[in-house]
Amino acid sequence: MQTYQFNNQQYIAGQWIQGTSKHIIKNTNPYNQKTILELQAASTADVDSAYHAAQEAFFTWSKTNAASRKSLVIRVAEIISERRTEIVDLLIEESGSTRLKANIEVDAALAIIHEAATFPNRLLDSKLKSPDPERHSWVYKKALGVIAVISPWNFPFHLSMRSVVTAIAIGNTVVLKPASDTPITGGLLLAKIFEEAELPTGVLSVVAGLGREIGDYFVEHAVPKLISFTGSTEVGQGVGKLAVSGTHIKRVALELGGNAPLVILDDADLDLAVELTVMGRFLHQGQICMSTNRVIVDAQIYDAFIEKLLIRAKQISCGDPSQEETLIGPVINVDQVEKLKEIIQKAVAEGAQLALKGEIRGNVIPPHIFIDVDPQSDLAQEESFGPILPIIKAEDEAHALRLANDTRFGLSSAVCTSNKERGLAFALGIDAGMTHINAISVADDPIAPFGGEKNSGLGRFNGHWILEEFSRTHWVTINK
Repeated sequence: MQTYQFNNQQYIAGQWIQGTSKHIIKNTNPYNQKTILELQAASTADVDSAYHAAQEAFFTWSKTNAASRKSLVIRVAEIISERRTEIVDLLIEESGSTRLKANIEVDAALAIIHEAATFPNRLLDSKLKSPDPERHSWVYKKALGVIAVISPWNFPFHLSMRSVVTAIAIGNTVVLKPASDTPITGGLLLAKIFEEAELPTGVLSVVAGLGREIGDYFVEHAVPKLISFTGSTEVGQGVGKLAVSGTHIKRVALELGGNAPLVILDDADLDLAVELTVMGRFLHQGQICMSTNRVIVDAQIYDAFIEKLLIRAKQISCGDPSQEETLIGPVINVDQVEKLKEIIQKAVAEGAQLALKGEIRGNVIPPHIFIDVDPQSDLAQEESFGPILPIIKAEDEAHALRLANDTRFGLSSAVCTSNKERGLAFALGIDAGMTHINAISVADDPIAPFGGEKNSGLGRFNGHWILEEFSRTHWVTINK
């Protein structure tokens, strides 16, 4: 089995062709800055071609029997399992994933693919009991149409696959726009895999292009019925506005930013609390929407927790993401490094106490831990998306809950306590889409609803929730 080769080509309407934009996407390794690929970007004309092919293919693919669609999805899973090492290496090279995170990502993708293999048999029609004895009434579940997917760079393979494989399994067709930082693992790699699985022409196209050139056009286009977007809240709000304010109103599924709290109650196991903090914040350099963005600690155990955390954080291995022991690898690009430097400098200037820092080398930023943080500061209120951790002291449990909910976000959260009933009661008081008791705030399950409240998004992914998002309901009646 030969490894996949990626050249200066987009995957549009079943063909590998060069993009027609004047712009070049320079794809570089975030750790060593070596060039991986120089890709001629997609233009609006390429977007037109991809959407046209998807629209044409939908009429056939949506009528393909469930067994054929299921077989296709299972084959995709088999290919990924066969090429696992290759995919892991690509994630390390292109997205700066540590080996640990890359394997977690492949496992997550495989899990959602296996769940998607059940979807072709779950679009079930049903007969309703009509109040009119002279009328029959049915509800039909159908594929929606062309799905537009915009995926991020942090978990590019999984978060692209999550929408792509679900849409295709149901009978939809897809046009995928990956992030410019990860055009391979977020897009072209999926095209190779589905092509190897013999997906029919036009069912999937990948257009890697610059947001400023094709972003708005991709969303406003007349063809797609739904925009599946995963990314920042600011960009997601713009996508939502474009999707519903233009001539062609369409559905949106928005999975946006977060400001996940980890709340450590006064009866918590401190060793467990420290490990939850380290993994919840520093996995993939904190570049996860569910990452623990702030830790809230009861005043009774605050000092003891800080002492243990600082000892543990100094042991974290930073650097080469290909090494097994590395927990913190490079952040995605130089712009993100500069943004994180500004966050650190501003926090220090405003009086936050920097209890742990380290030398920034290239794109590798070691843990920066701030203590006694003002809960109203930007450091506590905004998502940093990096290995920067603010720790906030709570007066008691009630105060901790108020602090946890004092945010415009509501994606994920976590609470640490030795009392399960207490933990459940606290969890249900948090205004978020997900809460995990005695576990890290980063979690995903293919059969559990994934999504947030407030400014963290609209809709839910995974299981029957995404099945509903990506299909349409048609009520039909007939007089006897």
